[in-house]
Amino acid sequence: MKKSRRKFSSKFKSKVAIEALKEQSTMQELASKYEIHPNQITTWKKELLENADSVFENKSSSRNKEEDNTKLYNKIGKMQVEIDFLKDVLGK
Repeated sequence: MKKSRRKFSSKFKSKVAIEALKEQSTMQELASKYEIHPNQITTWKKELLENADSVFENKSSSRNKEEDNTKLYNKIGKMQVEIDFLKDVLGK
């Protein structure tokens, strides 16, 4: 019988990675505590360190993107209404 893969939440991964960064216990101790392979902890730790700078990025840029998307969707909707109207008027 095939064993299904376990899926870990991002919250769990960050918790384990931060604990590994603190170096208060060895990788082996953490691995047995959380029942995962030490290599997995090392991978999560590397990912955390590589992406740590994104935590402090300006959040307004993502808001601007959302506003732009909303404007574009509204414009698309308006154009679609105009196209439908013109199709009806021209009888196509």
